[in-house]
Amino acid sequence: MIKKIVVIGPESTGKSALCKQLAEHFKTEWVREYAREFLEAYGTAYDFENLYKIAEGQIKNEEDAIFNAQLITHNSQLLFIDTDLYVIKVWSEFVFNKCDNRILTQIANRKYDLYLLCNTDVPWVKDSLREYPDLKTREKLFDYYKDAMLNQHIPWFEIKGNYEERLSMAIDAVNRSFNK
Repeated sequence: MIKKIVVIGPESTGKSALCKQLAEHFKTEWVREYAREFLEAYGTAYDFENLYKIAEGQIKNEEDAIFNAQLITHNSQLLFIDTDLYVIKVWSEFVFNKCDNRILTQIANRKYDLYLLCNTDVPWVKDSLREYPDLKTREKLFDYYKDAMLNQHIPWFEIKGNYEERLSMAIDAVNRSFNK
């Protein structure tokens, strides 16, 4: 049985790097964030409907990774996922003040085993796809993510500190959650 661990949080909080490091540490795979692929391919002038297309791409990336992991091993395995549909929900509500019901339905139906919520206490890194460099906005978005975590039933841990501390904290959270 594959244990799915989602790394979420505002932009530029080290989610992708943390997923990659965790996958390397636990000798497994990770799912890249589809939104980045979409925006690189189609540009940053997205609209409300694009967010559902991004959600579909994220789901496809996850399903492909799960299928491939099941082909490789029959043992318990970890799969790290760089964002999930909660990220698209927060993004949609923050930018458009609404969220597509199809995304909300998928959030309710998809199953994960652990969330790692990245705090905003690392420096923002400029990137052509990032929109919110100011700390106040990033902290507001973090509060949206934290509220989402508090209002769902899957275990979660807040990940904070410098990059080395974050990795250590995340490894510890995974080990405690799955008795590794």
